[in-house]
Amino acid sequence: MNTASAPEATGAEPPRTRETLRALYGYVRPHRWAVGLGLLLALAGAAGGLLQPLATKTLVDRLSSGGTIGAVLLAMTVLVLLSMVAEAFGAYVLERTAESVVLAARRGLIGRMLRLRLAEVDRMQPGDLMSRVTSDTTLLRAVSTQAVVNAATGTVTLVAAVVVMAFLDAVLLAVTLGVVAVVGLGAVLVMPRIGQAAERAQAAVGEMSTGLERVFGAFRTVKASGAHEREAARVDAAARRAWRHGVRGAKWEAVLGTADNLAVELAFLAVLAVGGARVASGDMPVSTLIAFLLYLFFLMEPVYKLVDAASHYQEGAAAIARIAQVDALATEPTERHRPVNAQRRAASVRFEEVSFRYGPGLPEIHQRVDFEVPGGGLTAFVGPSGAGKSTVFALIERFYDASGGRVLVDGRDVAEWPLSELRSVIGYVEQDAPVLAGTLRENLVFAAPGASDDEIRDVVARTRLDSLVERLPHGLDTLVGHRGSKLSGGERQRVAIARALLRRPRLLLLDEATSQLDAVNESALREVVAEAARETTVLVVAHRLSTVTDADRIVVMDAGRVRAVGTHEQLLEGDELYARLAATQLLTRTGHPRG
Repeated sequence: MNTASAPEATGAEPPRTRETLRALYGYVRPHRWAVGLGLLLALAGAAGGLLQPLATKTLVDRLSSGGTIGAVLLAMTVLVLLSMVAEAFGAYVLERTAESVVLAARRGLIGRMLRLRLAEVDRMQPGDLMSRVTSDTTLLRAVSTQAVVNAATGTVTLVAAVVVMAFLDAVLLAVTLGVVAVVGLGAVLVMPRIGQAAERAQAAVGEMSTGLERVFGAFRTVKASGAHEREAARVDAAARRAWRHGVRGAKWEAVLGTADNLAVELAFLAVLAVGGARVASGDMPVSTLIAFLLYLFFLMEPVYKLVDAASHYQEGAAAIARIAQVDALATEPTERHRPVNAQRRAASVRFEEVSFRYGPGLPEIHQRVDFEVPGGGLTAFVGPSGAGKSTVFALIERFYDASGGRVLVDGRDVAEWPLSELRSVIGYVEQDAPVLAGTLRENLVFAAPGASDDEIRDVVARTRLDSLVERLPHGLDTLVGHRGSKLSGGERQRVAIARALLRRPRLLLLDEATSQLDAVNESALREVVAEAARETTVLVVAHRLSTVTDADRIVVMDAGRVRAVGTHEQLLEGDELYARLAATQLLTRTGHPRG
């Protein structure tokens, strides 16, 4: 089990800047040609704007000399139109590419999350994971295209404008750069604060999602406990933290934008004063001053683009860091699905000195567990709560890997099985028998999407769901609600059992699968399980011994160890714990409750 913690979501370190840029390039690389096209179009639009002050200077010089200005006006009009068309098309290309980047990031995250090892999911908050797919990936939209292109176009146009301004008048350029440098120093100090605020705001959004997921996961319990106000306050606190950090980020962005405008305005006043004096003294023509002032205002756009790119980068870096945390989580191996052997013989199971703990420093759940189950028949696991019974199933399914020893299915270590092949031969009914949102039919065929209508009807009848199907308004195509909320607990258990049986597994794992059934339905399901045990291997975790007294073998577990293995009668005679459990449940030697 991978126990390495995910990277911290806070703090800014020099190596992380390189990692962020590398990750950003990874997102942009598949779309580099589209980003390149958008960049060229943006540069073309910027070039049109760069030439306009020179055209204005030419126009003023023509007016001063009494020349015609028709051709110059026509050229300026065409220049404006072409630059606008280039910018508009470039903006569309970049927005479309940005959406593609977000789509790719979301698909990658979703695919990875669904392959996470169970140990990783256990220590993460589902709501926080979901917020990384939704809100965090949204921030990639701006940083992956607009920030990249704005940084490139802003730099190129700024350098080009400075070169032209130097050609027009070096003295005025020195005045401009001096003012901009003084104000720009303060702006540089502000940028890291924007990134910190964005990162903390995204973390708070993740806490909001976690809080809401917590509430809706137990909505009835929350209402019945009168806890809705407390839970609302919990989510509200996270929302307020997100608001507070968002406002803090907005404050620093406002400071950054003000510094940008202030630099241009102060530079304009300084250039107007110095340039006016130079025009008055005859050191430069008025057309040059007008063109220089136009370039000064033109500088606002590339400077704004650079500031905007830096701001978006700070926000995007926070999102990329949170997405990278998911990339660092351990996942199950990806593998090509192999066709499963069509033979239907029952699978055997063996545990050889198996030890397991959920993490370093935690107590052992299994301590040298050793037992063997031959193919076919019904084997029950009983014992006090916390004895490690359900963990047997988790290790067989390879939800977790054993810390020591070996788990064998058909004589083959489960670590050597391709996961898809291993799980394709197993039918598994969890303790809480989850039912997914959707129709009853979708739930039944969830593990066997190719099941025929005849097979569905057969398993519905065997699990006594036929009366439910007849009662539902749309039969099998009736929606069952969020987590099967429109079904009773017993109906959900029968749906889960039917789903597992429909897969026709070679190994059937039932974890307390009849705990919510009434006596009549429990008796019927026991017959179904007994019938299944004739052709497959059935392992059952049971707390009510009356449901498993007819098992071919019963494995008694206590404190992570196997105490004894035998039949009901043998264990009554030979194991004190089992005899005590049976006495507590008032069972006779025949396995029936004493009347």
